[in-house]
Amino acid sequence: MATSCPFMTRHASSYVLLVSYLRTRLWRRGEGKEAWRTQFLVPKALLGLLAFDVLGLGRNFARMHRCVTRWRTAQPTAPKDAVDRVCNAVNYACVWYPKRVLCLQRSLVTTCLLRHCGVQAKMVFGAQNLPFKAHAWTEVGDRAINERKDVQKIYGVWERC
Repeated sequence: MATSCPFMTRHASSYVLLVSYLRTRLWRRGEGKEAWRTQFLVPKALLGLLAFDVLGLGRNFARMHRCVTRWRTAQPTAPKDAVDRVCNAVNYACVWYPKRVLCLQRSLVTTCLLRHCGVQAKMVFGAQNLPFKAHAWTEVGDRAINERKDVQKIYGVWERC
């Protein structure tokens, strides 16, 4: 029935091409079923930035801290380039977000997205004495991610969660 209509045939073939393209993108390089976690990271990052503002996590530090500490790392192992993908997605989302994104919001979204992808990430709070400045960043394996290289030397660590 569908073959008699050229309109349906044309759209069915484009659908098959789209599905085969997405399948090769999702299952490339032996990443398997874990690859779906790293798909659509920019929209997920934008939603995370929006949720931070809507839930008022910037005004309620205790709620924000609970949110980060309760966010569990996904069980499957992460793809090799998951950290780079998440950092790029958060960078793009921060550019497109209508408000200015500060370090607390950025590090919360980065940490939660990395944990969603299966990466053991920690959100770190730190401060320096003179002049007093506080800062938040994300660490993976005791290395600051998407941050200045000397951030761990400049700021003393208050807490890792």
